[in-house]
Amino acid sequence: MSGSDIPDLSPEASPKRLIMLVGVDGSESSLRARAYAVGLARRSHAYLIMVYVRQLSTMTAFAPGPGTAAIEEAEDEVAAELRKEMTTLAAEPGPQLDAELIECTGSPFQALNQIAAERRADAIIVGASKQAGHRFVGSLAVHLVRNASCPVTVVP
Repeated sequence: MSGSDIPDLSPEASPKRLIMLVGVDGSESSLRARAYAVGLARRSHAYLIMVYVRQLSTMTAFAPGPGTAAIEEAEDEVAAELRKEMTTLAAEPGPQLDAELIECTGSPFQALNQIAAERRADAIIVGASKQAGHRFVGSLAVHLVRNASCPVTVVP
């Protein structure tokens, strides 16, 4: 057996830990995607990054008022619930979940793509959209599948 046949077992040669992103927005489909991602991350000992993107609508940008405050309050509630669930998930029995929640504002497509690139994610997981208009203009999932730099899993 030559020296080149011996596998390199040094720490430098160990495989890189998988990094997965999951988009969460509090919707039923995103919660299913999160549940899938959590299970997958636990089983594969991957690092999970949950991403919550507050969307800026043209209505709130150009017409601030009571409606804007209500939208921001609803988004704050979703973010608080997601932070609370992160704590609960980390405390569950079984394989440890190593995860973080990133909150940002903007386009979900751009945010997920940017974070995936910055963190060198191995996969993005999102829920399938149920909105009728997305059949014509395309959903977040469709845009990610077509343009992301890593594999995308769409959870029904």
